[in-house]
Amino acid sequence: MRAASIELDPLRHDESEQLLRALLPHDALTADARQDVLAKTEGNPLFVEETIRMLLESDGETPLPSIPDTLQAMIAARIDHLPAEEKALLHRSAVIGRIFWLGALEHLSPELDVEVLLDNLLLRDFIIAEPRSTIVGERAFRFKHVLIREVGYGGLTKAERAKLHERFADWLHERAGEELLEIRAYHLDHAAQLQAELDGAAPAELASEAAAALEEAGRRALARESNRAARKLLLRACELEPTLERRYHAARAAWRMSELPTVSVEMTSVLEGARAAGDSTVEGKALTALAEVAMLREGDLTKATELVDAALEALPEEGRFGALEVRGRIAWWTGDFEAQERLVAEELEIAHRLERKDLEAHALEQLAGVHRHLGRLDEAEQTLRRGLELAEESGSIVARAQALHSLGALRLERRETGIGKEQLEEAKSLFAEVGDAWMLGRTLNSLAWAAELEGDDAAAERLLREAIRLLKPLEDRGALCESQRALAEVLVRRGRLDEAERLALEAIETVAEHDISSQATTTMSLGLVRAAQGKDAEAEAQLLHALSLVESTGFRGLEVWILTRLEEFLRSRDRNEEADAYAERRAEVAPAPALGDAFARRIERIA
Repeated sequence: MRAASIELDPLRHDESEQLLRALLPHDALTADARQDVLAKTEGNPLFVEETIRMLLESDGETPLPSIPDTLQAMIAARIDHLPAEEKALLHRSAVIGRIFWLGALEHLSPELDVEVLLDNLLLRDFIIAEPRSTIVGERAFRFKHVLIREVGYGGLTKAERAKLHERFADWLHERAGEELLEIRAYHLDHAAQLQAELDGAAPAELASEAAAALEEAGRRALARESNRAARKLLLRACELEPTLERRYHAARAAWRMSELPTVSVEMTSVLEGARAAGDSTVEGKALTALAEVAMLREGDLTKATELVDAALEALPEEGRFGALEVRGRIAWWTGDFEAQERLVAEELEIAHRLERKDLEAHALEQLAGVHRHLGRLDEAEQTLRRGLELAEESGSIVARAQALHSLGALRLERRETGIGKEQLEEAKSLFAEVGDAWMLGRTLNSLAWAAELEGDDAAAERLLREAIRLLKPLEDRGALCESQRALAEVLVRRGRLDEAERLALEAIETVAEHDISSQATTTMSLGLVRAAQGKDAEAEAQLLHALSLVESTGFRGLEVWILTRLEEFLRSRDRNEEADAYAERRAEVAPAPALGDAFARRIERIA
């Protein structure tokens, strides 16, 4: 994610000659031989080095050995010329990896004088000594180039590789314990794969050991929010030895990345398995995931509510946080912020008891969302600042990203576009890092809003199209409709009314039945498209319908927004008296009510 890619062009002919002179005395090769080296190596400095080493190791052969046509062939030729014991040690080192350890080689090669042979490989420039070792008390070495390791590894049969991978994993377990579990899992998995290729299936004991190591490595990856890596590790563990717990965690990794179709299939299977096994905790977690799928993918709040309520019944008290979070999101969709505040308070109590600062940060981000929609922006900012502090203290990438996203959106509401964009860009990078496509899409929507505020509709269009590209495969209905309707408005300003109409209608089709806020925003956007088309009666009807959707809810900020759009529409048609009435109504709605004293004291005590 944060690495730079640098393209290195081949050396020029004169630079290759300079390298050749530095590596070899001028009279060591004839002019024709020098030109042959330069022609074959084609400016690849490693190829030049390996060719010179081969020539130096030829020990005065006449005529000089022919130069292989490829770098890999050159390295293979050099390895083939090694004494048998040095060659065997190099092959075994290659099984360990680019970096390897003296103790590991002694474990793999008890019949060899490992230290003497390593010194010879050092002199021949196949390997170099590492100044530091990741295993305390173990001397570490590194292949001078990754291609040397790859060619060395390719020189072994599958049976030899499988045996050596398994033996090295045993050494790691004895020498490093759980410290290098991920590396051990990698080698056990490779041993199992190779055995399966040879015999049709890995031995049961090896498969079980590899699956256990892969599962633990996957759960560690989940803990540090490396969700793509976790998903890969856990799926492989399930292939080798599927258990209910492993299947749940593999589906959980997909859930973390908002892969809603996958979560739907896999969590349904997990739920069936949990009920058959009588495991109420896994049952409750699977129900929670399926409730979120029902809401975001199917737009079915009735089903989502039934599922999450069943989850809350199944889960132990300390495991209810995620289910309460989904229950709160359901309340959000219907504009019942009073219910969501109660749910957030319960989430905070659980997070506080568990001493989980990341969970506290998540809950506070939800609470700030309530404050924002009620127009209490100062309270929202204070809550988000505290949430960001907790997220940073916890080290949670996702909690930090969510707080930054909400803070950035809040800045945009206050027209502090510069700092808002900075916070949103950082959130975007973090969501991309953990692979959360749904939140990444939402963040792109917010960045498009920032571009609109800066008057850059071209950038806004680009960002919204990217958000749509990300969200469509998720089969999401919560954020995708907002991308579609926002793009429709951008296209209206850019004079592309036919495409704007298509997108506005797509947004209306996408939005879920019970998603009140998005029903209102998509209806409003369609009204603006109709106004641009000169269909004033339909435009006014759509804007009034959008207003009616939020009048009896807690979406006060959204109500102000729609009232503003309605007022602007009426003034553009010289209907100023009617516009003035809506302006007065907007002024009445805008003032925010104070936070209830009892609830405020409760939150202060918990947070």
